[in-house]
Amino acid sequence: MKLRPLNDRLIVKALPKEEVTKAGIIIPESVDKERPEQGEVIAVGPGKLLDDGKRSAMDVKVGDKVMFKKYAPDEIKLEGTEYLVISEYDVLAVLES
Repeated sequence: MKLRPLNDRLIVKALPKEEVTKAGIIIPESVDKERPEQGEVIAVGPGKLLDDGKRSAMDVKVGDKVMFKKYAPDEIKLEGTEYLVISEYDVLAVLES
């Protein structure tokens, strides 16, 4: 089954959040059940529908790693995999290396 977001929504897969202490100990994400704030874009909608009937261009694309508001995404589970559905408005930045 394939997810196809509508309007200005994105399908995002959360990036694992591992923390490393000063002593070098890795604390996995499962210890701190915080909501994710970063993810990789899996699918992009066609853009927000404007008043004139045209669609606005999306600023993010599939494969981008993004930071978003902590409580913005809706969580969904499809075939055992968890995804986040988020509006492009709630994306704060694209992470570039």
